[in-house]
Amino acid sequence: MTALRPRVRTLVLALLAALAAAGSAHAQDAATQEALARLTTASSDLRIGIDTVWVLVAAMLVFFMNAGFALVESGLCRAKNTTNILAKNFIVFAISTLSFWVLGWGLMFGDGNGFLGLSGLFFVAGADNSPALGEAYLAMNPFSTAVYEGVYSSINWTPVPLWAKFFFQLVFAGTAATIVSGAVAERIKFGSFIVFSFVLVALLYPITGHWIWGGGLLGANNFRDFAGSTVVHSVGGWAALAGILVLGPRLGKYGKDGRVTPIPGHSMTSAALGVLILWLGWFGFNPGSTMAAMNGTAIAHILVNTNVAAAMGALGATATAWLMLGKPDLSMILNGCLAGLVAITAPCAFVTIEAGALIGLIGGVLVVLAVIGFDKVKVDDPVGALSVHLVNGVWGTLALGVFYDNDVATNIAALATGLSPFAQLMVQLKGVVYVGAFTFGASFVVWYAIKLVLGVRVSADEEFEGLDVGEHGMSAYPDFATHPSSFGSIAPGLPAAAAAAAAAKPVTAKP
Repeated sequence: MTALRPRVRTLVLALLAALAAAGSAHAQDAATQEALARLTTASSDLRIGIDTVWVLVAAMLVFFMNAGFALVESGLCRAKNTTNILAKNFIVFAISTLSFWVLGWGLMFGDGNGFLGLSGLFFVAGADNSPALGEAYLAMNPFSTAVYEGVYSSINWTPVPLWAKFFFQLVFAGTAATIVSGAVAERIKFGSFIVFSFVLVALLYPITGHWIWGGGLLGANNFRDFAGSTVVHSVGGWAALAGILVLGPRLGKYGKDGRVTPIPGHSMTSAALGVLILWLGWFGFNPGSTMAAMNGTAIAHILVNTNVAAAMGALGATATAWLMLGKPDLSMILNGCLAGLVAITAPCAFVTIEAGALIGLIGGVLVVLAVIGFDKVKVDDPVGALSVHLVNGVWGTLALGVFYDNDVATNIAALATGLSPFAQLMVQLKGVVYVGAFTFGASFVVWYAIKLVLGVRVSADEEFEGLDVGEHGMSAYPDFATHPSSFGSIAPGLPAAAAAAAAAKPVTAKP
């Protein structure tokens, strides 16, 4: 017995040591798990923070596009209307901010049905302190376990905070309203434009936006528009077309014999600088729509596609204008670049770079044909907004189907439909028809109601004198003598009635 005691003591000590070691290992394992949890949370927070900065920087680039639109539109119009055009481009974003905040955001992204959002209306609301992570985001960051608790679940695929999402979408909504400004320039009442802009961003734009980006009937049925050829550009174009038809053409634009009288813009310098700013801003417009900074492959693909389409659009318009007009018209070159940008906006994450180049090239050709075509049917668009945004918004949306690539859609957009290009084209065509019919019809009703209540067009005297003086009581160039060409074909100093009569006569160049 005595001999067994040391052995028992040894066994007991060994057992106690084993238990102590096990406890220590368990404690270490718990500490390891706790450290891993903290690291996972920190990693997720860092990821969301980086994504948020990317989204906001991209949104600020899109916001800066307002400066580009202001320069393009004012440059392509006459000097006597410069203040008015700058005022419209400035006030339109203020109006868009109010209307989208109050109602538009909720109608577009609020939980509802296939037609419109019904939750979170009347000022942005809802819990978003614990955002959901969509499948694409989770694939890149599988440790995240956040659950969305708000009422805007259609946009929960990005984990950035609610206000980052709101501001990014706001600058897109403002862009749609800005498109209208150029198309109705040089004859619209300032107050009437403000009213229409409010209605467009509060009601019309978000309803069709809900159909596509808000979980509505088109998006749910495989319609694709990555950054807004239809959601933004076509909608702005359809609304502008309705406004042009209600307003009518500018005095002196079309003669009784059907001849078109050119009314040149006053500053091609301004127009060219504006397009360069827009080209830059589009690098936020399209790549920013990834709303995920860590997806470098997608950002790079989309950015290069955007740039290639813009370049090819400019080249396509240059060649077409040279062949059809005899000269490489700068205004056509500029609008060709914008046409390529608009056309690639929808398909940039669904097509190859080679396809993007072809889409832009065709867009550049189309814009020249469209400018000439609209003039032939007496649709007066001073800056070519319809040709750029409506025609090429439709083309870009359809081009997504024509050149659709499932591999690109899977790897870049993470939104592959699995459809063949023809089947995808049919889906895209249906979406174009739905959005066009609703937006044009509703916009025409709104424009006509404004015409009956407030009037939409300035008087002939005010149009002849210039909207700067009549609408704002000031001139953009008070220290410079205005060249007669800035008044189009109408000689300054004539009474409005005489000016209108003179404008109806064709201008014959003197030898």
